Amino acid sequence: MGGRRRFSVGVMLIYAALTLFSLACLLPILLTLAVSFSNEDSIVQHGYSLFPDGWSLDGYRTIFVNKAIIFRGYGISIIVTVAGTLLALVVTTLAAYPLSNPNVKYRNFLALYFFITMLFNGGLVPWYLMCIKLGLANNILSLIVPMLMFNAFNMFLVRNFMESLPSALRESAYIDGANDLRIVFQIYMPLCKPVLATVTLFYALAYWNDWFNAIMLVDDKALNPLQYILFQLRSNIQMLEMLPKGASNEYTMPAESAKMATVIITVGPIVFLYPYLQRYFTKGLIIGSVKG
Repeated sequence: MGGRRRFSVGVMLIYAALTLFSLACLLPILLTLAVSFSNEDSIVQHGYSLFPDGWSLDGYRTIFVNKAIIFRGYGISIIVTVAGTLLALVVTTLAAYPLSNPNVKYRNFLALYFFITMLFNGGLVPWYLMCIKLGLANNILSLIVPMLMFNAFNMFLVRNFMESLPSALRESAYIDGANDLRIVFQIYMPLCKPVLATVTLFYALAYWNDWFNAIMLVDDKALNPLQYILFQLRSNIQMLEMLPKGASNEYTMPAESAKMATVIITVGPIVFLYPYLQRYFTKGLIIGSVKG
């Protein structure tokens, strides 16, 4: 009797509320998927629907009309996202570590210096001129390096987490002869997995969704990332949709279904990345619940 789990009315209401909330979060994704497979005429007549009158692959056919360009864009985006995220994590961690060390002189001044970049920036023209002077034009680095310089918000997240770690870890490592680089990579980074997982997701989303750097710094079409290619494709579809239809042009451009197909294509890798990082979020919550 004592081992049986009793479900009270309150617990059942909590489960019901969580179930409804989960369905509410899942509904937009299912609607986007359904519209991406919908016939354009059905969308125009009845709007978005989970159960459209007509099904069609025209949206995906429009996007993959030139498969080589799309797959090449996928490759560029994957390379930029993986390399950029790893480099950004290293730069962010190396900047956060000295700011979390109370023995570092002027660390508060340096923290203020980084904080100012969250409030003010030099503007688009100085940013562009600096990138050109550094040789960040028409190469793969032009899609990676500009975003390394530098998201102060992510750095402060990592710094605050490092400050919560016992200072005895660093002091004992110094006594054993370890230098700061070894302490960062072999002691602090393994302990900072929860916050680094969060920052990884932030950086990966930023790199994966970036198309601005391609517009500003890349002229070579072979280096265009997926987001920029799909941005161009969507602009072309909207332009063709505005053209007047003649007797010989009865075809309806799949503007809405192609737009939703674009969403499905672009969010796929991030959807697969998030469950892998979820365990570190959970671990961070558990660690936080038993400290102190």
